Amino acid sequence: MSSNRKKIINLYGDGMEDGREKRSRSAGLEFHYTEKFLRPLIAAGARVIELGCGTGYYAFRLATLCEEYVGVDLTPKNIELFREKITASGFENIRAEVGDATDLTEISDHAFDAVLCLGPMYHLPREERAGVFHECHRIAKDGAVLAFSYINRLGVYAGACANWPSVYPNRKTNQAVFEYSTDDDRPDVFYYTSPEEMATDAAAVGLSVVRHYGLDFFFESCAVDSMTEDQFACYLELSDRMCEDPYSVGLANHALLVCKK
Repeated sequence: MSSNRKKIINLYGDGMEDGREKRSRSAGLEFHYTEKFLRPLIAAGARVIELGCGTGYYAFRLATLCEEYVGVDLTPKNIELFREKITASGFENIRAEVGDATDLTEISDHAFDAVLCLGPMYHLPREERAGVFHECHRIAKDGAVLAFSYINRLGVYAGACANWPSVYPNRKTNQAVFEYSTDDDRPDVFYYTSPEEMATDAAAVGLSVVRHYGLDFFFESCAVDSMTEDQFACYLELSDRMCEDPYSVGLANHALLVCKK
């Protein structure tokens, strides 16, 4: 079990994740690009599991592509809201369960064609992320595709410096980010990593790295939120290129690692 599970449940226990994609234009970019990059990975007839499913944002967008979609989340409130949405939606191939990505013992080996880990890595230290990689590898079928979202330490800190220059950078945050790979304010809840570290840890459990994608770039969030609609449409052409450029991923805030088993 994750060592900080109670703190994570407390953080999301009021359903705060629900609707986060609508809170600002910049906040929506993570969701937009995650869905964009996941869609080609989901095959017709596939069994898909999403770890860290929140209240079902991706499920209702991706379940039309596959035979079965299972959402798992640590926070009971998220699953409660998710189940209410399933009932209201009429989807018959989606189900939602409470579970911990570090310990999926109730799920059999080689069960899924696609394993989407879209949140747990944000909240776990490296040694516990290793357990998630192991569990994802175990429940994936041979030849399965796996995707892991993560918070990139350089991108998130560069964004903080750009957005709040009166606060960042500072020596306390330098130590938190560079020495401990944690958030300076909530060091036992948010953990950071890097594309290289994620690739190394995925390979350690026998996964083949396909590629990394950037999902959003925190340093531009204030500018994005103040753009006109026409400017934003033009910006998306730039953002599309940055998200797929391997040399830009290191400055992404959220990023996505795609692997094969």
